[in-house]
Amino acid sequence: MAVILIVEDDIFTRNMAEMMIQDWGHDTLSASDVDEALLLVKSPQHIDALFTDIYLKKAVLGGCDLARHAVELRPELRVLYTTGNSPTDQMKSLFVDGRHFLPKPYTPDQLQSSVRGMLAA
Repeated sequence: MAVILIVEDDIFTRNMAEMMIQDWGHDTLSASDVDEALLLVKSPQHIDALFTDIYLKKAVLGGCDLARHAVELRPELRVLYTTGNSPTDQMKSLFVDGRHFLPKPYTPDQLQSSVRGMLAA
């Protein structure tokens, strides 16, 4: 199964996503902000995919910037974006090349389908 890095500033949402993804047999790493996430991406830890909120509170860099840096460091990394806000046209252009988008709020079935699609891409 895959190792998925979850980056979400809301602890409840992050914990719920982490529990669901683990229930489906995947391993997870989690971070509450871009700095924590980049430390994990730069580490020797194996990571197959990044599931990140686009808008992270109190962050200079958001999920889109994080994903760009992460993919520069790990080109094979799959990316799934999420947000409760409507993505702009500029953001929509990011959802190519193995990158996907899941709007919030999402159900467990929607998350599972999106994770499967991301990993299969």
